[in-house]
Amino acid sequence: MNPNHSAYIHRETLLFSVYYAPRGRGRLYKVAGEISQKHLLPTDSLIGVIGSEGSGKSTLIKGLFPGLELTNDDDGVNVRSAPLFDFNPDDPFSGHTFHIDVNYELAFRQPFEVAEAIKTALEHKRRVIAEHFDQIYPFLQFNAEVMIGIGEEIIVARPTIFGPFPANIKSIVDKTVTYRLMAHSAEDITSRILEKEYNYNRPVLHSDVRHGFVISFSEKPDIDISDLEGKVKKIIEADIPICPSGEDKIKIGNDEMSCTGIRTHVKSSGQIRNFRLRKEFMYDHLNKEWLLVGRVGGDEVVSFESLMAIAE
Repeated sequence: MNPNHSAYIHRETLLFSVYYAPRGRGRLYKVAGEISQKHLLPTDSLIGVIGSEGSGKSTLIKGLFPGLELTNDDDGVNVRSAPLFDFNPDDPFSGHTFHIDVNYELAFRQPFEVAEAIKTALEHKRRVIAEHFDQIYPFLQFNAEVMIGIGEEIIVARPTIFGPFPANIKSIVDKTVTYRLMAHSAEDITSRILEKEYNYNRPVLHSDVRHGFVISFSEKPDIDISDLEGKVKKIIEADIPICPSGEDKIKIGNDEMSCTGIRTHVKSSGQIRNFRLRKEFMYDHLNKEWLLVGRVGGDEVVSFESLMAIAE
């Protein structure tokens, strides 16, 4: 049989992969590097990134594509002209990889202009990373080769004609990102209290769990967990503002502390719902660590079944 027959053509069998979306720049870079190695190919020309403001899209993109200059962030602080619109296929020095923040560009350009700029670059074998890809998909009328959504988890998908579609991924990450913001804020409040009142100086190790966080210790802490939980809840009930305070710092009220994910927070402590600590430390035999586990919100689980829904 002819080896070039279509039966020999490989079809992507990955539906989607799901990772915890860690808080903090270093941890997110590490996961992004892992995703890049496992899921991105040199031939991928259109990568769609989906997520709400403050979810960590820009940090994720920097981790996926080290050295790529981003054209804008959601705060409108780092703003530069998108080179994609100046792309000239006859210029041998034109770039190979372009970033575009669709949400930002649509404030100044018509959707068809943004779509045509993306199509032109793709036709000339350039790569485009489209942030807020869900907003331009209806005008492109074709899907990205890889879509990456970030909420509480990072969803990586290689769509087929049956999906997943950008709106499916967006509906999930928009629902889950609130847990990530609450968990990060609760984690930082807990860490600050451990530092100030229990003399556990950083760095302690941090990890993630669904709708919550994990702080690990090399030795079992001599801490009354109920007492610690009460102190955290007191700050939550006071509804204290949480905001960035310069580079890699946040303020919880008037208390300033270091943080490498300054935008991944709720606006005030009162927005943290149903905070609780597991009432005993868990022991990780493999890593020989004692774990303090905090949870927020309820036990809601957002299903991934809708990702592959076939339209009737």
